[in-house]
Amino acid sequence: MADIRKVLEERKEKGLLRRLKPASLRQGGRVNFEGREYVDFSSNDYLGLSRHPRLLAAAQSAIEKFGVSAGASRLMSGDLKLHHELEERIAIFKNKEAAIFFNSGYQANTGIISCLYGKGDCVFSDRLNHASIIDGILLSGARMFRFLHNDAGHLDSLLKKERGKFGKALIITESVFSMDGDKAPLKELAALKEKYNCQLFVDEAHATGIFGASGSGLAEEQGVGERIDFLMGTFSKALAGFGAYLAASRETIQYLINACRSFIYSTSLPPAIIYSNLVSLDLVKEEPFRREKVLGNAEYLRGSLKSKGFEIKGESQIIPLITGTNASAIDFAYRLQQKGYWVLPIRPPTVPENEARIRFSLSASHEKETLDDLINDASSIGV
Repeated sequence: MADIRKVLEERKEKGLLRRLKPASLRQGGRVNFEGREYVDFSSNDYLGLSRHPRLLAAAQSAIEKFGVSAGASRLMSGDLKLHHELEERIAIFKNKEAAIFFNSGYQANTGIISCLYGKGDCVFSDRLNHASIIDGILLSGARMFRFLHNDAGHLDSLLKKERGKFGKALIITESVFSMDGDKAPLKELAALKEKYNCQLFVDEAHATGIFGASGSGLAEEQGVGERIDFLMGTFSKALAGFGAYLAASRETIQYLINACRSFIYSTSLPPAIIYSNLVSLDLVKEEPFRREKVLGNAEYLRGSLKSKGFEIKGESQIIPLITGTNASAIDFAYRLQQKGYWVLPIRPPTVPENEARIRFSLSASHEKETLDDLINDASSIGV
């Protein structure tokens, strides 16, 4: 067992000790800490929906009708018609036979992967996949192989060497990566899945509501949704709600209802959340200008920061500005905070060594004038 005090002291010495900092208010792309208002560039409220009047009204009406708690797990008495309506809508949204709703993205990934795969199977995982994916693989007991980030060639070589030694095989990736903001080559991964008789799992947490003609995600944008076996995503980011989903075959969904521990042994989320999630799907369809605005904001900020000499990654609404060392990331974030921008340093082990960064999360709530101010202030500080 780790010496807790020693670990905390070591993290403090390295500048890696994290502390919680409660906000007093968050709305309209702004956040308040200790009596000061900041422009919020650390939120996942990409479409600016979190205080949409229709979502607020939906939550309030559900509370009045159902109360504040679901009261039980779904296999007991916590299952509502609302859940089934939401899952049917998700299946249509993702163009799959069926869907299942989970209480969080972490519970979804850990539960689904460990339920569907086990000893004797193998999983090929992008090296930058989210911790929930890694934990799900470890829980499954399947053999894990990690391929270089977004490198279909490296994945091909691993599959050629290792695939034949195992039973079932899974290729798993995020579609938009949370710390690099780049996109997975889904067409190439789908081709490798078919070539080597694997299944393909795509985590659309940061793409849902943003990409594709209907806002369904990157699988829709790249035209490969039908070739992907498992489409997972969350409501807690662009959709401004909570919980996660898996869209897949009807048989798979029925199996998970009967065997997935993170689904079976969790009290259902409050009805207000479920109803709000339903309305958020309507808003994605009815208000496409929101995703157009956030992607326009991102393109503008990314290009402007590059023109100022900053090292910028990403091709989405997530824009990492690479500083390199932990100290430089901490200092740059602090200076931007002093100028009124809520940004945080992202450091190892969340990102690779010597790739500490500031991660700007863009929102439809941000206006161009605010972005211009940020660009000028960042340039005056420098890394």
